[in-house]
Amino acid sequence: MLHRPETLAEAIGLLTSRADTRALAGGASLVAMLNARLVEPSALVSLARVKELRGSKALADGTLRLGAMMRHRELAEHMSLPGPRGVLKQAARAIANPTIRAMGTIGGSIALDDPGADYPPALVALSATIELVGAAGTRLVPAAEFFVDWYATVLSADELVVAVHLPPVGGGAGVYHKLARVAGDFAIVSVAVVRHGQGRVRAVIGACGPRPLSLPEADAELERGKIAEAGAMLAEAADPVDDSRASAHYRRRVIPRMLARAFAEASEQAYSS
Repeated sequence: MLHRPETLAEAIGLLTSRADTRALAGGASLVAMLNARLVEPSALVSLARVKELRGSKALADGTLRLGAMMRHRELAEHMSLPGPRGVLKQAARAIANPTIRAMGTIGGSIALDDPGADYPPALVALSATIELVGAAGTRLVPAAEFFVDWYATVLSADELVVAVHLPPVGGGAGVYHKLARVAGDFAIVSVAVVRHGQGRVRAVIGACGPRPLSLPEADAELERGKIAEAGAMLAEAADPVDDSRASAHYRRRVIPRMLARAFAEASEQAYSS
């Protein structure tokens, strides 16, 4: 059964009415899971008509609020993602192919939380916050706490991702690099580096464990210019798996190299901005 609510309140009500109900955003990931019979919900709640989930808005404090139904293509072309926020634009451009980017949404992607997906490391690097709404009300969860395990988030069964909040930024730069077998595939390893104008750095590794990997001590080493030391720390802390794309050993080996390349690019952009 497919429901097509018009409002956020109606969508939440449908999700709480039956235990085995799933929200359908763009459908890029969920439809594939349905076809493979990885999930078999008794009902789907389409979010396509819920206007509260669309568009972007600059808040009074400089935060940029991105509606959960924003398509990957919209984010890849978004004019309000300069400087450090450019890491999210680059992540959106790295997703799959033009057809998927025109269909998939940021909310749907992060809710399903594939460890090889592009948004999670970029959002953690930006210190973004995820806005959730459910039967109990609204809550804001830091991206670093939202992703908790393999294909698992803090999202409750009766909650929806309704928006992503990007904090105010000054000068600086953001860079997203992805290693994949072919363009558009899920990442073997990904790295998001945000360098702020005042010298603060945050580096996050994706696809090398159950959740995006970030270490404050590695960031401190990067701020001191000790790139090799930071790369070694992140490689040691990573918890990758062997799969059809690459071995765990290979993933650990390429982390320092990808980090060094992304950090150099972010530093060059930050200094020239």
